[in-house]
Amino acid sequence: MDETHRDKTYRVVAWSTGNVGVHAIAGIDARPDLELVGLWVSNPDKVGRDAGELARLGRPLGVAATDDAEALLALRPDAIVHTAMADNRLFEALEDIQRMLRAGINVVSSGPVFLQYPFGVVDPSMIDPTVEAAREGGASLFVNGVDPGFANDALPLVLTGVSERIDEVRVSEILNYNTYNQPMVLFDIMGFGRPLDQVPMILQPGVLSMAWGSVVRQLAAGLGIELDSVDEWYERLPATHTFDVDAGTIEAGTAAALHFELRGMRNGTARIVLEHVTRLHDDLGPEWPQPAGHGCYRVQVTGEPDYTLDLQLLGSDGDHNTAGLKATAMRLVNAVPAVVESPAGLLTALDLPPITGRGLVSP
Repeated sequence: MDETHRDKTYRVVAWSTGNVGVHAIAGIDARPDLELVGLWVSNPDKVGRDAGELARLGRPLGVAATDDAEALLALRPDAIVHTAMADNRLFEALEDIQRMLRAGINVVSSGPVFLQYPFGVVDPSMIDPTVEAAREGGASLFVNGVDPGFANDALPLVLTGVSERIDEVRVSEILNYNTYNQPMVLFDIMGFGRPLDQVPMILQPGVLSMAWGSVVRQLAAGLGIELDSVDEWYERLPATHTFDVDAGTIEAGTAAALHFELRGMRNGTARIVLEHVTRLHDDLGPEWPQPAGHGCYRVQVTGEPDYTLDLQLLGSDGDHNTAGLKATAMRLVNAVPAVVESPAGLLTALDLPPITGRGLVSP
């Protein structure tokens, strides 16, 4: 973004008020160069309510929620911050985003996550209609968050910039999800609280690669290497006793911890690894990687020299999962000016300038 756009104000619509969406609204309100002009909700009970109330800001923002998508598109905002759930409605989410792009509206979105860097990850038929919609409308799309997103694209690539030799880049999420109150994700998608002999959606062949293969492929592109394959691996552990998490009850003997890797292979050696260590209780898997602090995103660059970088998360409410949701929201919100000013098309982290918290320092 050049100097001519430093004082520009961008009109923004927020799309959803879920776990990420409420933080996106707060983030839009926090930036002096963004103006919230509309809010979409799927729940009829939320229609007509003020955005500030729905985002739990304790004050009105003067923007009423609506479920009238066409009315919001007719506002012709500079950008839409799209945080609606896409994991369980993939094609519907793609159609929504394509409609926004064809209307000439730039979009920053938390999903579908494979669009973070889809090249070599999914069939072109899953990419081309969105790219064409962006070209037709002269608009840009940036799909990102914290993971997939900042913790495993911008952060590791910056760290590799002080390497002499790189043998392996490993990016890890090491978190306890016990306060992540999203039952559909925890139980239906990730299989927690279910029998270990049931293979959940996330561990069906190819699903991990669709969700996080973009991370491995984008890091490979950023480092200029060709991968022979991206291999999936996982292990799970049962709960040793019955306990409660915010999303429900985990019975003894059911799945309560998940460790998986996507390994970008070159000549028989893993060169780029995406790793997740997800527990619902801190005592599970003591031999698995342990977090720094309450939870962390870790980057390990093995080579000359070796580097380990831990990004610890903690919200002002004392919860690391709140911090992760805020990080996802703010990665999108803070990218709005750069995305609006970028050429039309599908953007990745490799295309954008550094995204900073310009204007967010307290006066």
